[in-house]
Amino acid sequence: MFGNTVSMAQKALDYLWKKQEVTSDNIANVDTPGYKRKYTSFEDTFRRKLAAASRLDDNTAVRRAIDTADYQIYERTDSARVDENNVNLDYEYTELARTTLHYQYLLQSVNGDITRYRTAVKGQ
Repeated sequence: MFGNTVSMAQKALDYLWKKQEVTSDNIANVDTPGYKRKYTSFEDTFRRKLAAASRLDDNTAVRRAIDTADYQIYERTDSARVDENNVNLDYEYTELARTTLHYQYLLQSVNGDITRYRTAVKGQ
């Protein structure tokens, strides 16, 4: 009934949740000497898997691509500070706000889809 919409939303919400965790860890370690900033990536892997699935003549290929796509956590090794910490607090707060808004928007979108389906089923 929902097609791949709910699966894609679930993957995106999982990624955004992890991104918030990673960003929060970065903020918590802003004063930890030697701490290296971490970041998550999901879009590149997801885009590559969806492109490969769309070339196949298989109805379940897109679903498998969605199910197997996952985020990666990377560490930045560069540093401009004397204590070798590379966390930029302004950048991290901006990323946290952006991720929070993206998460809320996606939840509202999924809730809107479910509400429309509920209305259609009830016939009102």
